[in-house]
Amino acid sequence: MNRTEFIIATAVILFVAFALGWFASWLVNRFTRVTTSEIGELDKMAQALHEAEETRDQAITYLQQREAEMTNQLSQTEAELRAAMDGLREARREAEELRGYIERQHAG
Repeated sequence: MNRTEFIIATAVILFVAFALGWFASWLVNRFTRVTTSEIGELDKMAQALHEAEETRDQAITYLQQREAEMTNQLSQTEAELRAAMDGLREARREAEELRGYIERQHAG
């Protein structure tokens, strides 16, 4: 292979490499290109996601408030139950004392 053939072979190889590189670049650009309609659709999806996150945050806040209210109501109900049970216990004790007193009066 003389010098001219070597230069021509090298030029052909470099041209083929350039053509393959250009074709690969064109393919990548073609598949990764985003159209205007796709950008609009992405904007709509982003807006919908943002609204969904806001709704979720509002629901979480509402549930936390509701849970606090229910916990408070439960505590109040338990306190009322304890007071009622104490009152009932006291009333039973007084009834037993009165029965004992009445029985002593009838017996004596």
